[in-house]
This record gives sequence, C-alpha cells and structure tokens, in this order.
Amino acid sequence: MYRYDRFDHQLVAERVAQFRDQVRRRLSGELKEDEFRVLRLQNGVYMQVHAYMMRLAAPYGMVSSDQMRMFAHIARKYDRGYGHFTTRQNIQFNWLKLQDTPDILADLATVEAHAIQTSGNCIRNITTDEFAGVAQDELIDPRPYAELLRQWSTLHPEFAYLPRKFKLSITGAAQDRAAIEINDVGLQVVKNAQGEVGFRVLVGGGLGRTPVIGTEINAFVPWQHIITFAESIVRVYNEFGRRDNLYKARIKILVKAIGIDEFRRQVEEEWKLNKDGPSTLTQAELDRVAACFTAPGYVTLPAEDVAVAALQRDNKAFSSWLKRNVKSHKIAGYAAVELSLKRTGIAPGDATAEQMEAAAALADKYSFGELRITHMQNLVLADVKRSDLIALWEAAKVQGFATPNIGLLTDIICCPGGDFCTLANARSITLAKAVDERFDDIDYLQDIGEVDLNISGCVNACAHHHVGHIGILGVDKSGDEWYQVSIGGAKGSPAAIGKIIGRSFSFAQIPEVVSRLLQVYVKARFADERFIDTVRRVGLDPFVEYVYATPVPEEAKLLLPDYELIQQGTPYDAPYYSPRF
Repeated sequence: MYRYDRFDHQLVAERVAQFRDQVRRRLSGELKEDEFRVLRLQNGVYMQVHAYMMRLAAPYGMVSSDQMRMFAHIARKYDRGYGHFTTRQNIQFNWLKLQDTPDILADLATVEAHAIQTSGNCIRNITTDEFAGVAQDELIDPRPYAELLRQWSTLHPEFAYLPRKFKLSITGAAQDRAAIEINDVGLQVVKNAQGEVGFRVLVGGGLGRTPVIGTEINAFVPWQHIITFAESIVRVYNEFGRRDNLYKARIKILVKAIGIDEFRRQVEEEWKLNKDGPSTLTQAELDRVAACFTAPGYVTLPAEDVAVAALQRDNKAFSSWLKRNVKSHKIAGYAAVELSLKRTGIAPGDATAEQMEAAAALADKYSFGELRITHMQNLVLADVKRSDLIALWEAAKVQGFATPNIGLLTDIICCPGGDFCTLANARSITLAKAVDERFDDIDYLQDIGEVDLNISGCVNACAHHHVGHIGILGVDKSGDEWYQVSIGGAKGSPAAIGKIIGRSFSFAQIPEVVSRLLQVYVKARFADERFIDTVRRVGLDPFVEYVYATPVPEEAKLLLPDYELIQQGTPYDAPYYSPRF
C-alpha cells in the first residue's frame, strides 16, 4: 500500500497543527460555530445528536495492521470502545469530544493516516474494488491510479469550495464492485483495439434525494490524461453547478439540466485547454506510485489444499463459510477472505477495539499485514494461503468474524440513522438489528440466496438503499418515524434504482414486510433464481399485492417464514407462525 514521503508527513503535520489552533479558538469563543463549521468539516468532524463524530480516511479502503490498531486505540481512548465502518470504505467514531479531535489527528499521523476531505464540499475519499490487485477478472490494478487521483485532489485549492460534495470511484475489473455507476464520476479501466490502457468515464451518478445512474461521457480516455479529464469535469461543475439550492447542487442535477451532450461539449472544450498541462501523467510518475502496490511475497503453492477440501466435505459450517466468505484469487494457492461484521444483534459495520486489534493480528499472521474495508461494511484479508483457511476460520469464529452471510439477507448495509445522525428521519441501526434477529437462521438464509438489504435513515442515502434488492428509507410523518420500501435496485453493472412498492410502514411492521416480500419470491422463483432476477421477471405487482393484501400487524415478531414449510412449497398466502415466539 502507499507509504508517505517527506512531503506527505509535512503536509499532515501542518494540518494537525492548524486544526489544533482552530479548535482552541472555537473552544475559547473566538470562532463562532458558523465560522468553525467549514473548518471542522474539512477534517471530517461533524456535530451529531449526542456528541461529535469524526470520519477517518482510508484511501480506496486499504489499511495496514498498524493503522487498524490505531483505530482500536482511538476507539478505546476517545470513544466508547468501538467504531463504525462505512460504505465509502472509511471508519467513523460517534462519541467524541471536540477538544480531543486534534489529538486524534496527531495520533493518526503517526501511522500515516488522516481525516482530510472526509467531509465538506470537496472531492471525498476515492473508492475502489476491495479485491483490487487480487481479483481474477481484473484487467489492470486500479490502485495506483486511485492514489494518483487522491494526491491530485487532496487540498486542491481550486476545488476546496465546490457546490456540493464530490465522489469518485474507480474499478479495474470486468465486474463492477466499486459502484462506479452511482458516483459523481465513475472510472473503469479498459483497453482499446491497440491494447493501450485507458478509462471509460461515467458522470452524473448519485443517490440521495434524486437517484440517478451515471452516463458515459467518454468511452476511452488514455491513462496519461485521466487526471486532466477529471479536472475538466470538476471545473465545469465548479463553474456551473448550483449554489443557491442545496438540493440541486450535485453534478447529477447539472448534467440532467443541460443534457449529457452539452455537458460533454463543455468538458471537451475545457479539456482542450489543459489536456497536456501539468496534471498530465508520465510513465515515471505512474511507476513511482505503482511501486507502492507491488505484489507481496507470494510463494508457489498447490491450487487446492487437501485438508481444506476434506473439511469442506465433512463440516457443513466450514463449507458454508468457504462458499460465502472466501473468494478466488489470481495467484494459485491463495484466497481473499471476507471477515463479516454482521453478527446477530450487532449494528452492521460496527467493530469493537478488541475486534480491530484481532483483525490486525489476523492480517499480520495471514495476509501480509494489510486489510481492506468493503463497500458492504465488512473487512477483507486479500492474500491468504489456502492452507491457512482452516486456522483462519477457527480464529475468525472466536472474534465473531466468521458469520457465513456475505451477500445474504443479513449482510445488511446500514447508516448510523436516527440513533446518531442529526439529519436522519428514523432509526437505521436499531431496525437492522430487528431484521437481523428476525431472520437469524442460516439455513433459511442460504436457501433464500443472494439478497441485498440496505437501510438509510434519510434521503441522503448513505446506506445506498436505492440500489438494494430491498431498500428501506426512513421518512418523517408528523414527527413519527416511518419507512418506505423499494425493491428491484441493484449495484454493480448494470446498476438499477429500486421502485417504491407503496405507502410507508411503521418500525414494528418492517420485519414482517421483508418476510412477505421473501415469501412471494420463494413461491415465484425458478430454480437457482436470485431475488433480484425474480423481481425483474415478474414485476412489482405480485409483491405489492401480497404485502398490502391484509394489514401488516404491529406485532411483527408473531409472523416469521417457517423454513420447513417454505421448503415444502407452502403457498405464500398462508400464515407462517414461528414456534420461537
């Protein structure tokens, strides 16, 4: 992973000193909150419901074991013993004191980490595929380009006050695991007919109040010009994006207002002026950064391990974990392992200080001292020997990392919601726990198969509910919390925006609503058909009809799909009463 040079160290140290003085002035009353707000946001500090929150940067989701241990230290010393991993591949802490935030930044600097541009109207943390560098379907490792874009955008004086926040994502793989279609700018590594490397560029994607799938603005930008082209896009947005209306300030609104053809024309005109300017990449500069992402010390190993294959045959739990949590690797004899942060009763994405330290130890022992934070709020050990999988599984179970639910219903994406966030209309974490506890049956989950369930507490869509197979959005009704449900969304390529099924539901009704959606799916699906595929084939009507056929009871726990009855093909219009309640 990228290591700081002397310029990075100096920049971060000066940033810490600057913010320390700003906090001192705020605490003394010299700075008023309106003056201080933009300064704290530039360092990832928010005012939340109960305390200050700070979002720390993990560029393109990569962290070293030392950095993960520092996160644990921050959780233990400054917070309440835990942190929350986000869909932007960052980590945030929700129970901080303002006077401690400069010390947190100083501590982060000792392990080459920071919180710069994790908030504010600037170019935010650049995200990428959590399996970058090891995925079998990868054309080119995108991480060096992500780092070059990060260096270009960090504290860029021209883009310090954009109309609104700006998000950029990059993938080097055939399968989009970086959600490039729902970012302000999405980049995909491609090769032209001559075998030259470049980027397909999408623009104007985003969720929030107005969900939009990004549109291709250029099919092939040579890699040397990816920064100059991105710079041209941001300049057009910076000049013409709306600043008079917070809800119409994102680039997606500008693209929609003038049309993609006119937006493309303006970007091309701007690009003519700076295409060969100072931001043009050279091979030497690419090589300098790429040297930070060289392959670790792989050894020659057999493609499969005899002991792993035997235990897979004989142990159902281990077999389920291999199927859901272990991914293929481009190097024979290795695997990428996803550590689930989605245990029953635990807020999705939360990890205690002890778990962070345990994850760091696992990374040191099994994965060359590196971890990845995923868009699904889990962790990845990207370079595990297949011969170590049994030992890793045993160790992961002890720490609560081995739940075999990656990609299943209880692998929920969830924002902090009304439990913490001042913007939220409704609770997200508490609802996620209720749903998780309702469907705490791994056999049932395995039978249901892949279902993305995303829960956002407000229209800002931090949990990407629009692209969940089932999306849940907290809405306000006269001061009460209610939830709007959509189905048919999808991340990846092609991405899709889910459609709202009808009127909203109370907190207590949501687990039963999810249950009824799944019952329709089980009855209507073809063999091996995923939930999203069934929705696409049969449409919304069967789901809407059954969900609203009879009033959804407030006592949501009284109705639970019974696994054995579903296996027997019981009609979905029959009630399912669980003996557990």
